[in-house]
Amino acid sequence: MRVAFAGTPGFAVPPLRALASHHTIVGVLTQPDRPAGRGRALTASAVKHEALAHGWPVAQPASLRAAADRAELAAWRPDVLVVVAYGLILPQAVLDLPRHGCINVHASLLPRWRGAAPIQRAILAGDTETGVAIMRMEAGLDTGPVYETRRVPIGLHTTAGELHDELAALGAAALIDVLAAIDSGATRASPQPTEGVTYAAKITKAEARIDWHASATAIDRQVRAFNPWPVAETRFDGETLRVLRARVDQASRAPQAAPGTVLGVDAAGVRVACGAGVLVLESVQRAGRRPVAAFDFALGVSLEGAVLG
Repeated sequence: MRVAFAGTPGFAVPPLRALASHHTIVGVLTQPDRPAGRGRALTASAVKHEALAHGWPVAQPASLRAAADRAELAAWRPDVLVVVAYGLILPQAVLDLPRHGCINVHASLLPRWRGAAPIQRAILAGDTETGVAIMRMEAGLDTGPVYETRRVPIGLHTTAGELHDELAALGAAALIDVLAAIDSGATRASPQPTEGVTYAAKITKAEARIDWHASATAIDRQVRAFNPWPVAETRFDGETLRVLRARVDQASRAPQAAPGTVLGVDAAGVRVACGAGVLVLESVQRAGRRPVAAFDFALGVSLEGAVLG
């Protein structure tokens, strides 16, 4: 088929590569270049880099509401528009443009976790499994009928970054199978259930601050959900300390110390009292420094009895 693609971050690259090996990419939509880094230089998206490397036409409209903004897409005459983490709302005129409509790869088991941050929200909520849904898009937010879902377990130590990569690959494979079935007329999308709808709000930097009054289980999920961004953080000795890896200490009894108190340090890491249970910090990072094992960090500071906040 003639496939137009709309996507922006790294999550969208594996599906785009998979499409290119089975179909003709007639053009790529991606978000406009954005300032990034300390110098705030304009930076192209991961999808734009991929498209330029293959010589595919690229369009970067700030909106698709006006006919002029949709002109390049219309000129590509796609049979289908595949959308993966694009970041712009598609008006009805775009949804109606391809003969096979607009197909979305979404990183959750719809209708659970509609919205912007399904991977992080699934980990934060303690979900034991997630997956991808291949959906025919409509005007609502991730409300369209679903062609296929594929499931994966969420491990006790899985981070958002690890789950991101697994779901990107899973979504790419599912997308190719669904498009083949659509092209042959062998599949139809099924409406989403009306029960079980949840929304995955966009992650904010403020959510990364650890509240040690929470349970060790909840903080462990926070650490995993915010790795690699925005990274869970606490305060120690007047500076920010980022927590990249941690685990619940299942063997410890309920501590008598105040939440945030460092209970001990050993080769396994730094043990910290929580509102319920104990969390072992395994990997941390000071501002402007590289990540290190928490035990190595503790060798250079006075942690025993300190209170993180």
